[in-house]
Amino acid sequence: MKERILTSAQRLIQQRGFNGFSYADIAEEVGIRKASLHHHFPTKTDLGLALIEVYSGQLNGALLSISGSSLFADAKLAAYIALYRRSLEADCMCLGGMLASEALTLDPVMLPGLKRFFARNAEWLTEILVEGRLQQLFTLTGNAADHARLLLSALQGALLIARATGDREAFDQTTALLVTDLMKKN
Repeated sequence: MKERILTSAQRLIQQRGFNGFSYADIAEEVGIRKASLHHHFPTKTDLGLALIEVYSGQLNGALLSISGSSLFADAKLAAYIALYRRSLEADCMCLGGMLASEALTLDPVMLPGLKRFFARNAEWLTEILVEGRLQQLFTLTGNAADHARLLLSALQGALLIARATGDREAFDQTTALLVTDLMKKN
């Protein structure tokens, strides 16, 4: 039951935001009473904390799978970008990005987990960018960590704008430009 609740809540947050759903929405979707929902997650913050942990774990699993592959760094980056594209195809935002957009209204106890989520993304991207530089695939004008933050911010922003405008092609154009710029030779 807990997994069904988390799955429903994750989808609702990715589509509407943390402040855009209620326990009644989940209860109706899952087919349980709100009291049962409160048994598993006494507060909405408890649910949010659990979701950040679950989503971060899912992401980490995907990153480890991509990293452990025999792909070159450019293909690993493409696989990472594809994670965002899949969210867009499902008419969803990245859970981290959606929560970040509501950070000022979230219970502060949720913020450390959210910060860890973004730090893990940036750390992984930094590793891939360094790998790509060593493979002579990427040309970085600054340090890899700065480029990683730029990529992460641009992907989150491209996803947000594409979803708001309904223009998925804009997401693809933005991500293609990001990759092209990385692969330019000086």
